[in-house]
Amino acid sequence: MHPADGVERPREDMGVVAKVIYIDSAGREYAVDAAVGDTVMGAAVKNGVPGIVAECGGNCSCATCHVWVAGEFASAVGPPGDMEEDLLDMGVSERRDTSRLSCQIRVTEALDGLTVEIPPEQP
Repeated sequence: MHPADGVERPREDMGVVAKVIYIDSAGREYAVDAAVGDTVMGAAVKNGVPGIVAECGGNCSCATCHVWVAGEFASAVGPPGDMEEDLLDMGVSERRDTSRLSCQIRVTEALDGLTVEIPPEQP
């Protein structure tokens, strides 16, 4: 509930952000303030993070936004869904236990500080 008027609103409408840290294959870090409710892919694209190609625009159909989620966030992010699982199996160069498509990870307050590595190549 929004405290001013008691109306339920999505958290992203209230300006809540969480920091997401992207690490490229050269070890460079890009820290982004991502709106709660946005996707990890969307935040990367909006902020010009290199390496997140996002050819399909977040429709879970291309795997060009593949990331490796830092181990300490793996359970908070959760496992991939069935469609995402198929794309990860077929479409990424190096599948890891924490591989996810960043278009399928919604930013939440609990993910503040989320760190993801960007593979050196996207499919």
